[in-house]
Amino acid sequence: MDFLYQYKNGDINHSTLLKRNYFCPMISFDNTEVAFRGKSKNDLKRAYWLFKVVANPSLVKFGKWATTIALKLRLPIKGIIKNTIFRQFCGGESIKESLSASNKLASRNVKTILDYSIEGKTQEEDFEATVQEIIGTIKEAEGNENIPFAVFKVTGICLYELLQKANNGTEALSQEEQNQYKILLQRVTRICTEAYNRNVPVFMDAEESWIQNTIDQLSYTMSLKFNRKRAIVYNTIQLYRHDRLEFLKKEIETARKENYKLGVKLVRGAYMEKERERALKMDYPSPIQPNKESTDHDFDEALRMVVSNIDAISFCAGTHNEKSSLLLANLLNENGISPDDPRAYFAQLLGMSDHISFNLADKGLMVAKYVPYGPIKEVLPYLIRRADENTSVAGQTNRELALIIKERKRRKNPS
Repeated sequence: MDFLYQYKNGDINHSTLLKRNYFCPMISFDNTEVAFRGKSKNDLKRAYWLFKVVANPSLVKFGKWATTIALKLRLPIKGIIKNTIFRQFCGGESIKESLSASNKLASRNVKTILDYSIEGKTQEEDFEATVQEIIGTIKEAEGNENIPFAVFKVTGICLYELLQKANNGTEALSQEEQNQYKILLQRVTRICTEAYNRNVPVFMDAEESWIQNTIDQLSYTMSLKFNRKRAIVYNTIQLYRHDRLEFLKKEIETARKENYKLGVKLVRGAYMEKERERALKMDYPSPIQPNKESTDHDFDEALRMVVSNIDAISFCAGTHNEKSSLLLANLLNENGISPDDPRAYFAQLLGMSDHISFNLADKGLMVAKYVPYGPIKEVLPYLIRRADENTSVAGQTNRELALIIKERKRRKNPS
């Protein structure tokens, strides 16, 4: 039974909770003083206006169009972007610049995941440069307790078409494509070898279903090689797919059978509309859950699954969902898992859900923020996606706004 839910919903009181041996400090995501302690008055003002804009789909659509045109015409808008949306959601234009954001997070007991957020490259020299940048984040994380993980997207280091064609196995690849795949495998191996040698776990991000089999296979190959003693390589599982809970179960069984530690990052997912549109267009069954309730159910079941198998798993729950975050805190407590156990992490994106991140960290739980970075023009696709996702996720932006408004009022009228 999830006592924390019952407590939050008013079904049981605090004394009953204590009688049931639930001694975990109560977590309140409504505590804006803790959530925004590191934000100045101007920071809150900027965030308020950003989320006001993001709450308006028409303004977001116009802003995307206008920004793209302005950059093509080389109009001087870089400063505007850097001081608004970039400052909210990114750490800087380089690893070095991002360390300031990392140190600020660390002062509040929140860790950093440096995320080189460059997309859409197609040239070999760009792929190689991205590999070097990812290795740079691993080197920065070595021995730095404030940076517990590195992360990369496989689409950042090879042609998208190669991943798609290899999705059902490499046998159908031409000789040239097989050579390209060998280069991809070498790049992934270089990244994971660096992570292993420097004892820095690395996340492989999930992507669209029609390339995910390729990524899953790469993750499995790397896990066999590097996860014998501890989880260094983490695959990412998107629970908005209706087949992923069963996939997680099989991954756990395989890891136990083949004697390696499983590393997983659990997320709901980020490609839902694209997935449904493609399935409809190409006339195949959609891999996406029928509704949000099904996604929420499977995500929470996945949390229960990884916690109950923590002897064989290290995991990170990447979620902006309050109920799932409370559930995980509850599960850790009920299973006698220390809040600072490095096998169990929470994660959110920089600039979002501070009320979750900082209130969890305030109670001693392991929390990290994804800190995207890169040249402003190159990171723009990421920023546009952030705006789109905030606009489309029901209630997300309104919740952010309500909390910011509450904190601004609290500061005007402190009790």
